[in-house]
This record gives sequence, structure tokens and C-alpha cells, in this order.
Amino acid sequence: MSIRIGIMGYGNLGRGVECAVRQNPDMELAAIFTRRDPAGVHPLTPGANVLPAEKAEAMKDAVDVLILCGGSATDLPAQTPHFAQWFTVIDSFDTHARIPEHFAAVDAAARAVGTLGIISVGWDPGLFSLNRAYAAAVLPQGESYTFWGKGVSQGHSDAIRRIEGVLDARQYTIPVESALAAVRAGSQPTLTTRQKHTRECFVVAAPGADLARIEREIKQMPNYFADYDTTVHFITAQQLAAGHAGLPHGGTVLRSGRTGWENEHSHVVEYSLKLDSNPEFTSSVIVAYARAAYRLRQAGETGCRTVLDIAPALLSPLPADELRRELL
Repeated sequence: MSIRIGIMGYGNLGRGVECAVRQNPDMELAAIFTRRDPAGVHPLTPGANVLPAEKAEAMKDAVDVLILCGGSATDLPAQTPHFAQWFTVIDSFDTHARIPEHFAAVDAAARAVGTLGIISVGWDPGLFSLNRAYAAAVLPQGESYTFWGKGVSQGHSDAIRRIEGVLDARQYTIPVESALAAVRAGSQPTLTTRQKHTRECFVVAAPGADLARIEREIKQMPNYFADYDTTVHFITAQQLAAGHAGLPHGGTVLRSGRTGWENEHSHVVEYSLKLDSNPEFTSSVIVAYARAAYRLRQAGETGCRTVLDIAPALLSPLPADELRRELL
């Protein structure tokens, strides 16, 4: 029997989920739910069932796992505990500082009715979280480092677009190569935020807009750019479309540690990603965890989980004996 997947929200992430479901033969697309007019949503899957978001509850018996594809700022804090009333749910909530409170809200909602949710699934938080945990457990005497990019930060790009006089923008997060090299060399440097990353912005301004003011507002924006060396380029809409249409991203997690009676031996653990499409890769991670969520729920488990709680074998469509034969 196929795992029946529901998609809540049909933006970049929702389309990525649709593509990932197609690549997994043990899954099928049950429905797409949208806050837009369903008549204006055109899925890639022929004959896909597109319904208004408010009709989701009526489909609870036709969907095994509901994947929530909204944003972390306002959508997911409300949507995930709400839909956990009826569904096994997964989201990609990525506001790191607020994960504990989001977990508590989803856990309470799911346990109250006997459902299950997995939150903060993707590559960071997600796969990078796992690698930080593995490496720190193996090398307790050491330091962990995470570098993001080079890639488009969708949240930072959106923050620039909200500035008066900005028509469109892309922002790239770029690791400082000298800092990355120092970590790879095992020197365990102490690095400030500014020393680890720079930010590069490509901005389309409205005709007659005050470019100096826009640049100043970007560079002084707290929580986004104020703590970084930031470069701002003003370009045309045509240049933005030609050179910055994609959503690439990636990054590197490193653990630099020492072993031995006198800590005489140095080791560096490194895990990295280079992604053509941030939302499509994130979607692929989510869909693998949808399989785990389905299996856990079939086993009677309830409440909230994160990637740190899920056994790797639950992600794979392969049976346990084949995993042992092929991967161990």
C-alpha cells in the first residue's frame, strides 16, 4: 500500500514535495491544499486533487501524512499544531531559537488526540543537526562549526524586498574562505559572526528611489545584516532574472577535536552540501521523513519528534536485511 501524502501550500517547497513524491514508488499524492483559489493552482501531477485549505479536515481519512509547506515566521507556528488535530504532520520550521517552544506546542496538540508530528525537517535544521550531534558525541573534546553558502537566503532576500523603494532582491550568504581553511586545518579558531560569513545583495530599486538610503537600511538591519560585512549591488530587473533566478544553497558542518591520553591527536569531521535547488532538496529530506512518520504512527507512537529522535532505517524504503547487506 502506498503512503498517501497531502501537501499544505503549493509554493517552491510544495512543488518540491510533489516532485519528491513522484520519485518514491511507495508514495502517492493524495491532495494539495491551498489558501489560494484552487482553480488557479496548476500542479505538475496530472489529475491532482487541489482543494481549499479549509477542506483539509474532511480529507483526514484519505491522507496518511500531511506535509506543511508554509513559512516559519507566521504559518507553521499556527498550522502545525492546528493540523496535528487530524493528521500525522511534518514541517520544516527553521527558526532555530524557537524550536523548543514549537516542539512543545506540536507535542501537546498531537498527544491530546493521539497523532504524531515531526518538526524542523530539512538540511539545517535537519541533516546538519544530525551531523553536529554525531560528531560532538564522537569527539567530545572539540569545537563545532557551521558555514552556510554560497547560496541564496530566501529570508534575507525577503527582508530586503520589504524596504521602501525595493522592487526585488537576492541575497547570497558566503563563507569566509580563510575562516573555513583555519577550521579544516584543525586549529579550532574562535570566530565571530562577521569572521565566518559575508553577505552579498543584488537589488532592483524603483525608478527614482534613494539608493544611498536603501543601502544604508540594508547594512544596518539588525538580526540580518548589521553583524556582517555586506556588499550591495544595484542592478536591473533583467539582470536579476538573467543571473539570479535560481535558488542554490548549501554549506558545511565541521567538528575539530582531539583524542589520546594527552589530546595529542587531531581530527576534523566534515559534512557538506552543494545544492542546485534549496527548496527541492529540503522537500526531498521531508519526504524521506514522511516515510518514518508513517511507520512510527503505524506502530502506535504519538507526540512530536525531531530528526534527532528518528532511527535512520525508518527513512529508507529498503527492508532491514537489505540495509545491513548493502550499507553496513
